[in-house]
Amino acid sequence: MTDDVQKTVFSIIAREAGIEESRVTLDSTLKDLEIPSLDAIQIIFEIEDHYKIQMPDRDPSFDTESVKGLVETVEKLLAEKAANPPPPATPPAA
Repeated sequence: MTDDVQKTVFSIIAREAGIEESRVTLDSTLKDLEIPSLDAIQIIFEIEDHYKIQMPDRDPSFDTESVKGLVETVEKLLAEKAANPPPPATPPAA
């Protein structure tokens, strides 16, 4: 688990939920942090926007309820993105 991703996810959760970042730990769940479901959705949108990734929707192999699960999901998606970069844009034919 990279500290950079962890710190960024913690920061986004704290900012969006309006709580102290020190309350956010890997062992926390969004429910433990008393984050309403609409705020949890906004947190996921902010994480997606920051990293330019798409979090899975209702995929049982991804845990998006816990902070650790969010961090691990971001790291997995970033690794997949790095392993499969988009093809370079080709200029239009003249």
